[in-house]
Amino acid sequence: MTDCGCDKAKAELEEYLHNELAKDDAADIAEHIATCRDCSGEAHVGEVLTHAVQRACKETAPEDLRAQVLLKIREVQATH
Repeated sequence: MTDCGCDKAKAELEEYLHNELAKDDAADIAEHIATCRDCSGEAHVGEVLTHAVQRACKETAPEDLRAQVLLKIREVQATH
């Protein structure tokens, strides 16, 4: 494989992190990330953010907070 370069790696980083690239393109980017300090750092930040968002999407608000929010919504709706 040939080094795809920083431009391609950065342009397709999000798709790479979400496993949305063709096998060969993903392999090229993985190889580049393994050898490029700058792109490796960006990939690490992207991975951390992706995992944080995935965790946050699985969490639910505590029941008392949900009740408070619903009460406020009902109060606002009643005045409009």
